[in-house]
Amino acid sequence: MSDEERGPTATTKAPQGKKQLPWWQETVLLLGIALLLAVVIKAFFVQAFYIPSESMEPGLVKNDRILVQKVSYWGGGSPQRGDVVVFKDPGDWLGPTESAGPPNTLTSLLAKVGLYPQGGHLVKRVIGVAGDTIHCCDEQGRILVNGQPLNEDEYVRDDRRTKCNGPMTGTCDWTAGPVPDGHIFVMGDNRGHSADSTVHMCPTNATDCVPGDEYVPVDLVVGKVFVVLWPWDHFRWVVRPDTFADVPDAS
Repeated sequence: MSDEERGPTATTKAPQGKKQLPWWQETVLLLGIALLLAVVIKAFFVQAFYIPSESMEPGLVKNDRILVQKVSYWGGGSPQRGDVVVFKDPGDWLGPTESAGPPNTLTSLLAKVGLYPQGGHLVKRVIGVAGDTIHCCDEQGRILVNGQPLNEDEYVRDDRRTKCNGPMTGTCDWTAGPVPDGHIFVMGDNRGHSADSTVHMCPTNATDCVPGDEYVPVDLVVGKVFVVLWPWDHFRWVVRPDTFADVPDAS
């Protein structure tokens, strides 16, 4: 009988499988991979934020948790009229309380990897883009963009104390624009309580404000809000209102 027919001898060793890592090493490895994925997702795709004030009511309520997607602005894309965007503070739009970040070391670390909402940002609706002229208001109290009135009943808070949809300047007769290239003009949906672009406009003959401070650089925009995630009873998708489709391009 040949050696092959006799089968393996006593000295033949069976093949051994790969040695498994101890459980704690596997846990550390998996945690590292998860954190790496979180950083990549935050940098390129989706990031969590919270609503810092009542300025976007009734649609977005203070302390709502939202998700912002960045894909729409890839490849040279930029915010469009009607988008609800999150942007970094241009420098003087937020007070110390609103600028504060996560409350402790753990939440601060989670915020850096996109697993906890960050502070120091604002949430507003884009009303005008580069070249646009915004005027307040027509006889019905509506904002006009390039001469086209916006029907904003769908998302602007119904407040009987406000006479128009742009009252934060103290008057319902003002004009902004043309919006400079690379900038946007933003407003909150709670028009009577929103420290937005209208608040940073320079009144006639003013000497203590910076002309152009009302426009937000597009470079500061993090992304577009697409969903209210928490609390569950506030869950909804955030979409661009149809009224902005009727706005003509700037001439």
